[in-house]
Order: sequence, then C-alpha cells, then structure tokens
Amino acid sequence: MNELDALVQTARTQFELADTPNDLENAKAQFLGKSGRITELMKGMAALSVDDKKAQGALINQAKQAIEAALTARRNALAQAELDIQLKAEALDVTLPGRSAGQGGLHPVSLTIERIESIFGSMGFDVADGPEIESDWFNFTALNTPADHPARSMHDTFYVEKVVESEDGQPNLLRTHTSPMQIRHAVQHVKRHRAALDAGQGMPEIRVIAPGRTYRVDSDATHSPMFHQCEGLWIGENVSFKDLRVVFTEFCKTYFESKDLVLRFRPSFFPFTEPGAEVDIQFATGPLAGKWLEVAGCGQTHPDVVRNMGLDPEHFIGFAFGMGPDRLAMLRYGVNDLRLFFDGDLRFLKQFE
Repeated sequence: MNELDALVQTARTQFELADTPNDLENAKAQFLGKSGRITELMKGMAALSVDDKKAQGALINQAKQAIEAALTARRNALAQAELDIQLKAEALDVTLPGRSAGQGGLHPVSLTIERIESIFGSMGFDVADGPEIESDWFNFTALNTPADHPARSMHDTFYVEKVVESEDGQPNLLRTHTSPMQIRHAVQHVKRHRAALDAGQGMPEIRVIAPGRTYRVDSDATHSPMFHQCEGLWIGENVSFKDLRVVFTEFCKTYFESKDLVLRFRPSFFPFTEPGAEVDIQFATGPLAGKWLEVAGCGQTHPDVVRNMGLDPEHFIGFAFGMGPDRLAMLRYGVNDLRLFFDGDLRFLKQFE
C-alpha cells in the first residue's frame, strides 16, 4: 500500500470514528483543510518536474476524490442517524383511533336566558333584540329619566365617541339596561296598529321580554362591567299590578322548580314605573332557606313612558320588570362569584354541559 492509499484509508477511519457533525468537520480539516495532508502534498509538487507533476497530481486528485466521497458518505450517515432518532421520538401510531374534538355545550348564562325565554314564551311573551350601542332617547329620556340622573354620569356609563350622531342629537352609549328595547318594540307595535287605534278599534296587547348584554362601570364578586339583563313589558287596556304579581310569581316558581317559593314585592323607586317595587324571593329548603334574596325590579309603567310609546295612558296601562340572568344563574347553580361565568375556565364550564 503506497502513501496515498494509506492516507485515504486513514481518512476513512477518522471519518467513521466521528460521532457528530462537529467531530466530522474537525476530521475533515486534517485532510482537506488549508493545512491538511492533501493540501501539503499539493504544495510539495512545486519541486517536481513537469512530467512528475502530471503523474503525481493525478494520483493526489484521485486520493482527494476518494477522501471527499468518504466524507460525504459519513455526513449522510450522520444525518440519517439523526433523522432516525427524531422519527423514533415523534413516532405516530396510525392504527390508534382518532381523537375527537369534543362536544361543547351552552354557557350557563345562555342556558338561563333560554330557560327564561321558554317560560315567558309559554305565557305569550315575544322576544325582542336590539342594538347594544343605544341613543340617549331610548336609553334615558323615553324611560322618564331626567338629564341629571346619576346613570348619565360619565363615571357610570360607557359613552361612545367619534360615531355618527344619534337621532336625538345626543351622544350614543353602551346601553345600561335592556329597557330601551321595550320602547323600540312598543313604538314599532303602535306604528303597525296606528290606523286601528285612530279608528277607535284598539290594538293587540304588547307583551315582550328583552334579554341581552348591558354595560356599567362596576366590577366585583357580584357585579361585572358587562352583564346580562332581561326586561319585560306588558301593555294593554286592562293590565294591573295584580297581573304583574301573578306573572312574575309563576315565572319564579317555574324557573326554580319550587312550588314552595315565596315572593315579596317591596316598594321601591324607579323613574320609569309608578308605583315601583323590588322583588325578593325566599326558598323553603336548601342552603338559602329562610333568606330573602332580591332578584328583580318591577312596577306599573309610568304614564310618561306610555306616552313615549305613542299611546294614551288614560286608555293603556301595564307593567314592566327587569332581572339579571347572571344572578338567576348563580342562584340556580349555586355559584357564589359572578366572575366565574366569564373567566373562560373549562373546568368550571364543563359542569353545565
């Protein structure tokens, strides 16, 4: 074996001993680098004759090509070994059954709103929906709320800037309750039956609930800056506070599935009702037994509000109520912190699927 054959064999051996790409590059430098063995042999040809240069140069090139081939083979082998390790670590058993995405469920507040709609629907109430960005007229003025009412304060209400001016020339705002939908629905109802009213023929009663999102600056365990409300309205020619008591009592007993539930209508003030009342409930059994819990506000619709609907309060009378589906959900499901409904924690929400 001549010197060049021995050099090729040594290079192959060194390359085989390299376990990593970095080790292989270090071994390469010994033979093909600027100071490597092949480079030194090429430099030594300067002292040879022209004929010897041709002969020796051909032999050195053959050795160089053999070393480069060995280097490439080892590089490929190391790359394949690394790929095999990666594939083994990330192995996928295609015979395993697929993983389903899982079936979701309705949010507990959505379940509560559906339940409210179903119960009132069985009593003949329609469901109204409307804009969450509301005008001053529908949110305040039409509901008999004077301009200096605290709810109009910039500190209590989310006003909307840089939008098209509202129809009454006042700034728009995120609605603070869903009561504006009572006015919107009633105004449209009256428009549809204006001809019959003007002819003295009367009109069908207005019976509607308006569930939806509302906004106020408030946040703690029982309040959220975004929360849900459900307002209700019944207007007719002979609708009394007695009807309000019967309707809301039946609703509460049905919602909580408790015939032993006791309701208390406690006098209170609301600008849009006269008289007005808070509704308290008392459970006969369970962890809340014996305690009075406020669940809604209600009252006879104020004559000014009836006028703003386009009706004569001397002939049309009715009642309105407002309640919080979030609070009803807390009571029904035994949740003591409102924020749990909006944290998005699947461990909590899965309980209601």
